[in-house]
Amino acid sequence: MKKIIKTILLGTIFISCAGQQKPSLNLSNKSQPIEIPVPPRPTGQQDVIKLTAPKLDVVRVGVIGLGMRNPVKRLAQVPGVEIVALCDLEAERVEKTQKALESLNLPRAKGEYSGSQDAWKKLCERNDIDLVYIVTDWKNHAKMGVYAMEQGKHTAIEVPGAMTLDEIWALINTSEKTRKHCMQLENCVYDFFEMTTLNMAQQGVFGEVLHTEGAYIHNLADFWKYYYNNWRLDYNQKFRGDVYATHGMGPACQLLDIHRGDKMNYLVSMDTKPVNGPEVVKQMTGKFPTDYKNGDHTMTLIRTEKGKTIQIQHNVVNPRPYSRMYQLTGTKGFANKYPVEGYALEPSQVGNDVAPNHEDLNSHGFVPEEVKKSLMKKYKSPLLTEALEAQAKKVGGHGGMDYIMDYRLIYCLRNGLPLDMDVYDLAEWSSLAELSRISLENNSAPVKIPDFTRGSWNKVQGYRYAFTKEDQK
Repeated sequence: MKKIIKTILLGTIFISCAGQQKPSLNLSNKSQPIEIPVPPRPTGQQDVIKLTAPKLDVVRVGVIGLGMRNPVKRLAQVPGVEIVALCDLEAERVEKTQKALESLNLPRAKGEYSGSQDAWKKLCERNDIDLVYIVTDWKNHAKMGVYAMEQGKHTAIEVPGAMTLDEIWALINTSEKTRKHCMQLENCVYDFFEMTTLNMAQQGVFGEVLHTEGAYIHNLADFWKYYYNNWRLDYNQKFRGDVYATHGMGPACQLLDIHRGDKMNYLVSMDTKPVNGPEVVKQMTGKFPTDYKNGDHTMTLIRTEKGKTIQIQHNVVNPRPYSRMYQLTGTKGFANKYPVEGYALEPSQVGNDVAPNHEDLNSHGFVPEEVKKSLMKKYKSPLLTEALEAQAKKVGGHGGMDYIMDYRLIYCLRNGLPLDMDVYDLAEWSSLAELSRISLENNSAPVKIPDFTRGSWNKVQGYRYAFTKEDQK
C-alpha cells in the first residue's frame, strides 16, 4: 500500500510540474540606451579638430584662482611665459603670489584683481593677455572659459572642465566660433609611466588594446578643510555620479584613440550607498545630512564604437590607498600602475634588445624589474628630452607631470601647433559627471554618450603629439 501511495504521489508531482509553463524570456526587445540629444552645430561653424592659431613669441598669461592648485610659480618657469595678471577672491592670495614671482627674480604681474565675484571678468577683458589659466572651483570653470574665449583669449581650465552637458556644449560652441583653444588641464596624461605606456601602445607592443581602466581613488580626509567655503564636499553632497572622472578618463581614452579613430558609444554606472560621505559632512558642519547624494564608491563601464571597453571608478571618502588604477589589456600584453607598476607581455613582444633571454619570459606575471626598466628606456615618450625631464623633476608639481603639462601647452602656442588635448577631450572626459548620474538615477540604465565632435570623430586616425619640423629632425 505504501509503495502504491508513493507511486501515485510521484506521478501527481510529475503531472503538476509538467503542467506548469516555464516563463519565457523576451530577448527580442533589447533595452536601448537612453538617448542624449546632440544640438546641431551653429550655422557657419566647423569643428576644431587639430586647431592651430598664430604663433606667439611670448605667451602672456592671466591666472584666475590662486588657492590650493595655484600654478603661477611653476608656470612662470616655463620658457616663453609672462605672467601678466592675477585674480583671486582674497587679496592676500594675490599678494602672496606676487611675492612668489619676486622670489624667482621675475617681475610682479601688472594686473591684480580680487574682492569681487566678477573681478575675473576684468582680467579676461585685458588686451595684453593671450591665455587665461583657470584654477577655481568646478562650478565656475565653464562660464569663465566661455567668457575668456569670447574676449579673444585661449583658455586652459582645471579639471573637470565642465560639470553639465549644457556647460560642455557652451565651451565647444564658443571654441568653434572663436577658433580659440580650450584645453583641460589634465596633468595625469603627462605622468612618466602613462606617457611611456602610451608610446608602447602606439608602437604595437601590447597588440590591439581592448580594455583600459582608470580611477580617482583618494581619501580626502586630510584635504576637505582646505576647500574654500567647503565647495567640494558641498558638490558631492548635492550630486550623484562620478563627479571627478578625468584623471582616470584622460589616459584611458588616449590609449584607445577616442575621437581619433574610435568613439565612446554608451555607459552604465553603479554606485554604493553613501555612508562615509555623510559622516564627513557631520564632522565638518556638526549636522548629519539626510540628502547626501554621492555614493561612497561609483563605477562606470563604457563601450566604444570599435568594441573596446573602459572602466572608471571614483572614491574619495573610504580608507583606501591612493590609486588612479591605470590599466591596459591588449591582445599581446598588459600594463598596470596601481598598486604594482609593471608590464606583462608575450615573450615575442619583448625582443633581444630589451632581454636577451626573452623567450624564457611568460605572460602569466610581470616581466622582471630590469626588463621593465629596459622597456621604459627604449619606449620613453618622444616628449621627454633629458632637459625637459630634468627641469620637470626640479620644478615639480605632482612629481613633474604638472610642469610637463604646462610646458607642452606653452610650446604648442608658441609654435602654432595643435594642442595635445582639445575641447572635445575636455567634453568626453568631463561628461561622466552628468551621464553617470543619469544612468544611476534610472536604475543603472545604459546611457548614450554624445558625439561631441558632431561627426568628426573619425577624421584623424591615431593620437599623436605635434612637434615642429625642427624638433622632428
